[in-house]
Amino acid sequence: MLPHPVTGELFASPVPPGTGWPDDPARPDTPIARTAADVVEMADVADLAELDARVSVCSACPRLVTWREDVAETKRASFAGEPYWGRPIAGWGDADARILIIGLAPAANGGNRTGRIFTGDSSGDWLFAALHRAGLARQETSLHAGDGQGLIGARMAAAVRCAPPQNKPTPVERDTCAPWIAREVQLVAPTLKVVVTLGAFGWGAALSSLRDAGFTIPKPQPKFGHRAEVVLDGPAGPVTLLGSYHPSQQNTFTGKLTHAMLDDVFARARELAA
Repeated sequence: MLPHPVTGELFASPVPPGTGWPDDPARPDTPIARTAADVVEMADVADLAELDARVSVCSACPRLVTWREDVAETKRASFAGEPYWGRPIAGWGDADARILIIGLAPAANGGNRTGRIFTGDSSGDWLFAALHRAGLARQETSLHAGDGQGLIGARMAAAVRCAPPQNKPTPVERDTCAPWIAREVQLVAPTLKVVVTLGAFGWGAALSSLRDAGFTIPKPQPKFGHRAEVVLDGPAGPVTLLGSYHPSQQNTFTGKLTHAMLDDVFARARELAA
């Protein structure tokens, strides 16, 4: 048991559901999906909070479960004195979001450690700073669950909810996880105006999820690109899909993605969502 870096409460790694971790959506008795068929069945829920709870305890992909829990137990040396979340990362933010941000998956020592999507690594530092500059986040940093951060009119989700080895989920893992984000898109669709995708993987996941939610996807399927923009017709009205390079170190260190480029994407998202 180690102290949470914000609250000081003691937690095991991985964190058992419903034990007091900040923003933990699950209860001790939240049902656990253990197979792909379970995911399909358990994603069919009408309440977003319950969907988040079920996502956060999913164990349907054996390789990902082993990896996320091994990382949580061994820990990176710089975080050896704190507990790791070590569970799937649910969507996070405004339940009535007008802007949805979709990425690939949690980082092993980022979201898998902190329990919040895009939190605790350099990619998250870039993303939250840009969201704060755009007026979509309360604070310019997102350090850990429980730090007071919050999104304003926006929500975040990952196409794959567990940290994958080398940040590369298999096609089977991607498809097993897909019903979670498909249902999340369906539940937020009534207020949704813009979907921002981080990277080509997020773009593809967004298109698949929007199709499952009843949106019309053009043929041929729109291609990903930074600042790519496509209007999609849906059951509750049109939604604009915006592409952005992922704020990974590979892109930010090389200058492929700059602060100005990321700011431009979120300024456009806010303009469209207004």
